[in-house]
Amino acid sequence: MKYLVIGAGGTGGSIGAYMTEAGKDVTLIARGEHLEKMQQQGLHMETTKKGSYTVYPVKATDMEHYGEQPDVIFVCVKGYSLDETIPFIRRIARKSTIVIPILNLYGTGSRMQEKLPGILVTDGCIYIAGEIREPGTILLRGDIFRIVYGVRDPQDIRPELFEVAGDLRDSGIEGVLSDNIRRDALQKFAYVSPMAACGLYYHVSAGEMQKTGEPRDTFVKLMKEIDALAAAMGVPFLADIVTTNLQILDALEPEAGTSMQRDIYAGKASEIDGLIYEVVRLGERYGVPTPAYRMVADQARADGLR
Repeated sequence: MKYLVIGAGGTGGSIGAYMTEAGKDVTLIARGEHLEKMQQQGLHMETTKKGSYTVYPVKATDMEHYGEQPDVIFVCVKGYSLDETIPFIRRIARKSTIVIPILNLYGTGSRMQEKLPGILVTDGCIYIAGEIREPGTILLRGDIFRIVYGVRDPQDIRPELFEVAGDLRDSGIEGVLSDNIRRDALQKFAYVSPMAACGLYYHVSAGEMQKTGEPRDTFVKLMKEIDALAAAMGVPFLADIVTTNLQILDALEPEAGTSMQRDIYAGKASEIDGLIYEVVRLGERYGVPTPAYRMVADQARADGLR
């Protein structure tokens, strides 16, 4: 199948590199110097698992110059950039195209589906610790690389969705076609949101949360609040979310952080509304106390973060 990856940062760039290595037909959408470097020199990967290497050539272009019609589109942009992908997807997608959003924010697929009638938009999430180290270079920390995706309505299941999982596995990526993506996406959110909130509040990376102490205790409190939210929303977790996510956290390199933190520290737009403030709003909507999230949100607002 023909794949398109919109966004070539730590998430999209890693997907593109791994699938290109495996001989899959994949094109990356990027811009600026990062795009220029990839077009001229390929995509350099610095990884914990596979060492440092360069994938060359890689198919990379910008939205303006992409003229193909993909079978599958992975959307790997930040939440605040999502709207600009909609007209582009409308232009290039066929009726049979499948869109798989892989964002940190919960509920992205259903929001995109409203804007893309007639095209199947799934929900999805990813477990990865990657970032752009410099233009043309992706830094991928740790061994975990898992993409979970699925349809909200079982009637929307298609054979191509199983083929995607196979192509991901061929590429060295754990591809999981979920039978309850609402729960699985919320479970991922229950990891990335607490990590972003805790990291921001204490101004720390994974290493400090891996140690016994206040940051780790707060990380646990944040996870428990989302656990309670999941039950109130009718999608209770089947696994012990605290144990599961602590195992993921403890497997990271100590320097690993979240993209939300990096964006905030760099003075850029961030996903703080969807990752932190939204949890407080959900708590109010479903009658679930969220004192740990309120503590983080209050401090963030006091710091002028919106």
